[in-house]
Amino acid sequence: MSNKLVGQSIRRREDFRFLRGEGRYVDDIHRAGVLHAAFVRSPHAHAIVKNVNADAALAAPGVVGVFTGADLEKDNYGSIPCGWIITQRNGEPHHAAPHYPMTRDKARYVGDQVAVVVAETLEQARDAAELVEVDYEALEAVIDMTKAMEAAQIHDEAPNNLCYDWEIGDQAQVEAAFAKAHHVAKLDLVNNRLVPNPMEPRAALAEYDKGTDSYTLWSTSQNPHMLRWMLSGNVTDIPETKLRIIAPDVGGGFGVKIYCYVEETVCLWATKQVGRPVRWTSDRSESFLADAHARDHLTRVEMAMDEEGRFLGLKVDTTANLGAYLSNYATSIPTYFYATLLAGPYATPAIYCNVRALYTNTAPVDAYRGAGRPEAAYLLERIADKAALDLGIDPVEIRRRNFIQPDQFPYDTPVALTYDIGDYEASLDKALTMIDYTGFPARKEEARARGKLRGIGLSSYIEACGVAPSSLISRFGAGAGLWESAEVRFNATGTVTVLTGTHAHGQGHETTFGQLVADALGVPYDDVEIVHGDTSQTPMGMGTYGSRSMAVGGSAIVKACDKVIEKGKKIAAHMLEASVDDIAFDDGTFSVAGTDRSKTMAEIALAAYVPVDFPDGLEPGLDENAFYDPLNFTYPAGTHICEVEIDPDTGVTEIVEWVAVDDFGTVINPLIVEGQIHGGLAQGVGQAMLENGLYDLESGQLVTGSFMDYCMPRADNLPSFKVGYTNTPCTHNPLGVKGCGEAGAIAAPPTLISAIANALGVDHIEMPATSEKVWRMARSAAAAE
Repeated sequence: MSNKLVGQSIRRREDFRFLRGEGRYVDDIHRAGVLHAAFVRSPHAHAIVKNVNADAALAAPGVVGVFTGADLEKDNYGSIPCGWIITQRNGEPHHAAPHYPMTRDKARYVGDQVAVVVAETLEQARDAAELVEVDYEALEAVIDMTKAMEAAQIHDEAPNNLCYDWEIGDQAQVEAAFAKAHHVAKLDLVNNRLVPNPMEPRAALAEYDKGTDSYTLWSTSQNPHMLRWMLSGNVTDIPETKLRIIAPDVGGGFGVKIYCYVEETVCLWATKQVGRPVRWTSDRSESFLADAHARDHLTRVEMAMDEEGRFLGLKVDTTANLGAYLSNYATSIPTYFYATLLAGPYATPAIYCNVRALYTNTAPVDAYRGAGRPEAAYLLERIADKAALDLGIDPVEIRRRNFIQPDQFPYDTPVALTYDIGDYEASLDKALTMIDYTGFPARKEEARARGKLRGIGLSSYIEACGVAPSSLISRFGAGAGLWESAEVRFNATGTVTVLTGTHAHGQGHETTFGQLVADALGVPYDDVEIVHGDTSQTPMGMGTYGSRSMAVGGSAIVKACDKVIEKGKKIAAHMLEASVDDIAFDDGTFSVAGTDRSKTMAEIALAAYVPVDFPDGLEPGLDENAFYDPLNFTYPAGTHICEVEIDPDTGVTEIVEWVAVDDFGTVINPLIVEGQIHGGLAQGVGQAMLENGLYDLESGQLVTGSFMDYCMPRADNLPSFKVGYTNTPCTHNPLGVKGCGEAGAIAAPPTLISAIANALGVDHIEMPATSEKVWRMARSAAAAE
């Protein structure tokens, strides 16, 4: 491949329309005669729905219909599926409970959908929703994970509210390692609940065409093909050929827009009932209540070491909150996206993890930027710091002693994965140099003279991206393969249309995929159009999540380009009266080796569509498809270091330095990659210092149900990040790329908590390290001194 554009910091072409307000989101799409939906949501965390009286609502101005779960049941609308089967320690599958589009029996969290009002205007729908009278019989709310197994039953299908009791690793080997250990470091950790809050809230617009008996659903989806598959193959009787999903511009996702939700399913059903398009757009309060939440783990972690601080064994016991219902991938996040990463970058020979996942009367919990890997990195890096403190070893040194070395790759971890390549010490060394680690003591003393507490912290993380191969994840319990597809289509004029099964919602695919294709085919960058997000236009694909788009989707595009070139060689050989074996292709030109005879790609494209002088037996056209199923996950890794200063009188923490050194393999567009790093870091800082989804333990009400109570990071909470790279290219995809979108969210929480704890002189501080919490710990430390 030519390297004219790959590796260059080209500005995102899609930003021109976004910055001018010309993006086209679901709420911007208008259909004639559209009606508006408003949902009646339960005010109770746990209650039997005894009766729904809609008489007053039906009599209200503009109301077209009021519907409940019983109405959808009559039309055979089934349960929204969980697509990942977890096999428990006892060999049984996890306890799956139904999640119907609007509840049929009980409300199971505050915000659970009980009924929907469809009206002429949004205001009329909302006003009428308040007139719907629901007779509830309140039940005990199950909120506290530590008491959930002894609390009221949420689902009959899940005794003791247990979804699964799962394990990975060799428990006997770990116990043997602990028996011979010189020291065991221990920590109890909380991975706090998060509410994702993308800038654009979820939205849906559904339209039924009676003439063709078909449906169109515009959705804020990260993976429209998978949404169609779930709706057609599981929830409804609508054939895939009669259901078109369009995901236009989407304003951020972070995982929360992967799933099939109640609201879009109900709109799809309602449009046929009322004979007009039906739309719903979430307000921010609904987003807090009903979007999938994230994280929410309680973990006991223990690390066994020898006298030199080398890791002998890791033992992890986690309780994970799955919320009231199983979201589409909820079961996999605390298992295969979490525990399989517990080796981290370290050569720990024995690892065992037990996870108990519970139902509670809270919003469903699923993937959010990082999805299991932040939870794994957090506990691993915090226990590494605790081990260093216990043994009096520098945190940098204990990591060096335990890193997997470059000559050990490919490296089989004790928890089911095989790392193909890496150089973790190179990232560590570069980060130490960039932050001037040896100069920290002097900076700490200077801060002390100003009355500030300065601390430094680091984390060395690894993550698994690409979510593949299909054969491996199917053994893990996945209900779908996770390959990707692409079509590269030359037009007769020499321009190129690329249709991809991935979806862009902030990643910059229109730019980076354009760079790839322009280099591969030798065509002008501006002549490449990227099309995504419409199931009637694009080949079936698995969507965008898990930092997979370039590694998997980009590889599919490159494979399709290779097929275009191979066909082009056949056409060129005929036109140039040469053997195909003598045709070389470089930088958009087909030439006969050793001669000056050549044809441009544009000339070949025209000949393909005007096949007058054309090879016998070769089909006209220049349009190729490719599917790519990776051989392995990709494994980005790196080291982040930050310094903080704390005002002990107020507890206010200022991040004064942040260095991020990451190994993403080949970097297609450094500008876009740096933006991805910054975004992930902002979200990781938010979790570490500010964000916390809290429910009242008695009533089950969401206490942090708005931005007044749920604190999001702002510009003044963040430093100017310093970014650096190392590069060990992925060995098993044609681009050598690894994935970059989630690294910041994975590395930031342990890095920042490490720095704050270091400044306070304590072993650990729980997330979020709010100013009040820091202030109290600073006072306690001062009193102890």
